[in-house]
Amino acid sequence: MQRVELWDTLLQKVRDGLMIRTYSKAIQPGEAFIALPGSRTDGTAFIAEAMTRKAGYVIAPEGYLHGAASETLKGTTILEHPDPRRALGELAAAHHGTDRACPVLVGVTGTNGKTTVVYLTAHLLRSAGLRVGTIGTIGAQWPGGECDLGMTTPDCWRLHGILARMRGAGVTHVCMEVSSHALDQQRTAGLHFEVAVLTNVTQDHLDYHQDMESYFQTKALLFASGAPGALGSKHRVVNMDDDHGRRLFSRWGGLGYGLVQGLDHVPNRTRPDVDGELAEHLHGEILACDRSGLYLGMSWKSAAWSLRSSLVGRHNAFNLLAAQGAGLRLGVEPERMAALESFSGVPGRLERVTNQQGLNIFVDYAHTPDALENVADALRKAGFSRLIIVFGCGGNRDKTKRPLMGQAVGRHADVAVLTSDNPRHEDPKAILGDVLPGLAACPRVVTEVDRRLAIQLALDMLRPGDALLVAGKGHESTQQIGDEKQPFHDPTVIRRIIGEIDTESAQSGGEAVSCA
Repeated sequence: MQRVELWDTLLQKVRDGLMIRTYSKAIQPGEAFIALPGSRTDGTAFIAEAMTRKAGYVIAPEGYLHGAASETLKGTTILEHPDPRRALGELAAAHHGTDRACPVLVGVTGTNGKTTVVYLTAHLLRSAGLRVGTIGTIGAQWPGGECDLGMTTPDCWRLHGILARMRGAGVTHVCMEVSSHALDQQRTAGLHFEVAVLTNVTQDHLDYHQDMESYFQTKALLFASGAPGALGSKHRVVNMDDDHGRRLFSRWGGLGYGLVQGLDHVPNRTRPDVDGELAEHLHGEILACDRSGLYLGMSWKSAAWSLRSSLVGRHNAFNLLAAQGAGLRLGVEPERMAALESFSGVPGRLERVTNQQGLNIFVDYAHTPDALENVADALRKAGFSRLIIVFGCGGNRDKTKRPLMGQAVGRHADVAVLTSDNPRHEDPKAILGDVLPGLAACPRVVTEVDRRLAIQLALDMLRPGDALLVAGKGHESTQQIGDEKQPFHDPTVIRRIIGEIDTESAQSGGEAVSCA
């Protein structure tokens, strides 16, 4: 039997319920094992074990059989495929039916702002009467269901399964974060995105991608038609005030948005690639920006409108524009954009920790230099007497960004309290030592490795009229020290320290529902 015939036969069996495994020890007799490439181990090393466990099929990378496209050994059919990760996407789509019926997908990528843009876009679509699901850092949610994910974008098989559950619940549109890791590892394989959104590209994850160009090119995969790991995106919504965004736009066109740059700054704007779109621009203007939020004016084609938002800071103006751009590409009329005025925010994204003492306390997920710069600048410009910032840097991650994060804080904070984030397997004191050179310009720096004690110290310094920003962990409910994840939720810790917490708020979150 030829490879194409074998593949079609396998696809049909998968549609009929045959399970695909990427973990050889989970194989049950007759099931299929797919040998995925990995950064540390290669799946081909586990083919023998899969055969011992009586796998019916093994999908191996091209060249594994040294010339033969397929072979049957010990009752196992071994089938070569030029791209096993792409093969997994095709098989996952067949098994879960997402190749035949899938919600309309909006994919949001970028260094900062992904979660906020996903939630804003979902809010806008719900306001238009659609049933919407979300997938991202905070988990997966849809009408009548939710589950914890443990990562921004789940693995390919699980992702298709979640989309199938959403489809079963009547969800018509899904807004999801698409991380650079997910794109590189093709976790979105087998999916087609109706809209792809780029928020920005700034330094992050260089421990994985090695350099900024590789990081950017990985992000760009979401926007290319026929991209490895995805079937491409139909519409592109791109930040024109970001250098990398303009590079994307000059190649593929789409709808650009921004506060400063317009189409005149983009080369070849009228001649995108054959796979691209005609160039359009959504222009935004900040009419007011203070501690109460934003007042924005927008123009697109011949339409003009405005809206007020309780979101604080210039960076949120870009998030609001990105969501509106996605909405426009999905057919939401400009007059419906006012629905965003009722959006109250995202957990852990410049989230105000309300309290009866009138203290100005904010929690944010910012864990990159650019994100810290944005939130610190927003609070500094809001007119508080002093700004106190508690922050740290994650262990076993890009070390080069640590002094840059210190510089971002030092430019805005009156007091910096440097502490642990998720130290993982690094010495927390060594991490603090990497950050300290960047804080040279800060008027006062306090170091305390214990995050709980650091927050206590900052709260003790806080006076009426000041603002406190606790940055780095946002919505997260744990702190990883070594291999252990200990319960730690910044807003809960803060409320407990200031004596304003009840039994309900003491919980770091409800019991997670499995999305296996």
